[in-house]
Amino acid sequence: MKKKIIALMLVAAMSAAMFAGCGNNKTEKNNSDGSEKTASSEEQVDITYWTLGTRQESMEQIVSEFNEEYPNINIIFSYYDTDAIKDACKVAAQADNLPDMWYNWGGSLGAYYPQNGCSKDLTEYAAANGWDEKFNSGALSLCELGGQLSGYPIAYNVVGMFYRKDIFQEYGIEVPTTFEQFEQACATLKKNGVTPISTGGLYGWHTMRLVEQFVEYYAGADGHDKLNSFDSRWDQENVIKALAKYQEFCEKGYFPEGFITSDPNDTLISLANGNCAMDIQGQWYDFNILDNDLDMDQYGWFPFPNETGRMSAFTEMVQFNADMDDAKLDACMKFMDFMETEEHAAADLVNNPLPFANAVMPGDERPHVSEMYEYSNEGGTFTITDQAFPTAVADVLFDGQAGICNGTETPEKVAAAIQSAIEEYKSAE
Repeated sequence: MKKKIIALMLVAAMSAAMFAGCGNNKTEKNNSDGSEKTASSEEQVDITYWTLGTRQESMEQIVSEFNEEYPNINIIFSYYDTDAIKDACKVAAQADNLPDMWYNWGGSLGAYYPQNGCSKDLTEYAAANGWDEKFNSGALSLCELGGQLSGYPIAYNVVGMFYRKDIFQEYGIEVPTTFEQFEQACATLKKNGVTPISTGGLYGWHTMRLVEQFVEYYAGADGHDKLNSFDSRWDQENVIKALAKYQEFCEKGYFPEGFITSDPNDTLISLANGNCAMDIQGQWYDFNILDNDLDMDQYGWFPFPNETGRMSAFTEMVQFNADMDDAKLDACMKFMDFMETEEHAAADLVNNPLPFANAVMPGDERPHVSEMYEYSNEGGTFTITDQAFPTAVADVLFDGQAGICNGTETPEKVAAAIQSAIEEYKSAE
């Protein structure tokens, strides 16, 4: 599937004419009489919405209730899995055939559409409707792509280090607040027969969560941001140091044996059975702990001690077709505002609070969620790497992680390969 996405990006670069339909010559449609309209109760409005198949059941429930209040607004759904929706939207953009709304992520995945004029700029709408007071500032900032506000945030995720409290206590390990203390904790665990970090290297993104923290530590906040925006070179010393630290962790056995081909969706198992002590995960981990009937009191979390204080974060959002007129946008926003309420979104995003400024947090049964959000608001965030990177560049990083683990690549070669992929990506834009 990744190869398909890369191929689509190459086709896009060589076929600029195809993108002109969704980009350079776009103008917003107005009503024929020049007046602006909104979706009144008398007008029939059809809205096409592409989203994830995992949300089909909740979407059907929500739209049924929505139509009781807005019978004139017809939501037409199409459902896709995670990789398929990326492909489908990219192909639709090439053909100037995007739906009215589509689910997407932030970073490079979402930025493609404003950069090519395919998604509606919501900056003025947001200002007129008080979004700065409505939404969590971190979630809203992650939707600012291509110089515009390009999506309606529906989820805001932050990543920290979960750990087994009882294992730490057994070996006299304090929660680390510096990188040096973190390394000492890993050494103590390994010495006592506990694998420090549960890691699934298949697909690359779970291992990446640790590698990006090493980059944050060595490059610093400003340096990391410049790397992610490609304003600094990835073959620099700080990146090589980060990859060398990852190599050191591999060689010291700080990850499970054979982790590079393990499924990242199964990492909780190794914490549950006590084989591992830590797992780098988002606030949804609380839900997974409960869903597997585990004892929440055994689990804690801490921000990775990268010494900048920032947490890795990413957003999920809905983007809107640049061609839609005001009446259709009004209808879309009625549905979004209806869907994104505490009452209705509970069925859709059971493991995430809504990305609102004053979102209701889960209770004591999921104690770490509010703590993680509060910390991220105070300490700040950086965009998670696989959203900051185009897919073609992220794949080179993922392959490099595997190569370093297997001993077939060096930190220097991987850093150089990432920089080469970035230059190739830039030249194809």
